[in-house]
Amino acid sequence: MDLNNRVAVITGAASGIGAATARAFAKQGAKVVVVDVNASGARAVAKEVGGLAIACNVASEADTNALVAQTQRELGPIDVFFNNAGVATGGDPLTTPIHVWNDQWQINLMSHVYAIRAVLPGMLERGEGYLLHTASMAGILTSQGNLTYAVTKHAVVGLAEWLAITYHDRGIRVSLLAPLGVRTPMLGDTNSAFARNAAGPIKEPSEVADMVVDAIRAERFLILTDPIAQKWMNNKNADLERWLTGMRRLQKVMNEGV
Repeated sequence: MDLNNRVAVITGAASGIGAATARAFAKQGAKVVVVDVNASGARAVAKEVGGLAIACNVASEADTNALVAQTQRELGPIDVFFNNAGVATGGDPLTTPIHVWNDQWQINLMSHVYAIRAVLPGMLERGEGYLLHTASMAGILTSQGNLTYAVTKHAVVGLAEWLAITYHDRGIRVSLLAPLGVRTPMLGDTNSAFARNAAGPIKEPSEVADMVVDAIRAERFLILTDPIAQKWMNNKNADLERWLTGMRRLQKVMNEGV
């Protein structure tokens, strides 16, 4: 898809990958809608890219419906919806409160579902549309120390795959962004045991945004941020038991804070 003159909504766009993608989309001529629960941050990015800022709690279907309605009133039909907002709080199943599970489920997965319910009917009617979903390599492999994040991101992978299979022949294109480490507030300390041992080569948000643009242009499903991610996926697929053993060794290193 050519992004020029397309209406593109990006959630979680006040910082990190979302903000960088807003800049990259704007350079391609897109009409960018910068969405974030951080209203002032969204306005700042929107001002920078000449876009529209909308404050929205994407964990609310009513708020998401209002976001879509406002975009359509002001800019017209939505061509691209980038479900990028996410959170990474959480830990293990014994100490993580249930409300944290519920919050992450709503933000990391159900926000995608709410957006699909709001924009997909119009896209199907027009016979064209693009859905992007930010998961993580945690959703394809896993994430040491953060079960809730890994589980919800696995669900995003499943959702995106299903959409790509089911609606491709009706003109809907789907991409899944599965980053390794990216220098954003979510990653935190780049000298942490996780960043040094499990996050892979750390990329800048602008690098990832350029990869997203390239994937949209090529209408490619999977967006990996470093070739080593494909190697890790191949290792898991080739010998699951060996991969699990290696991941256990990595968990031990993480526990020791090496």
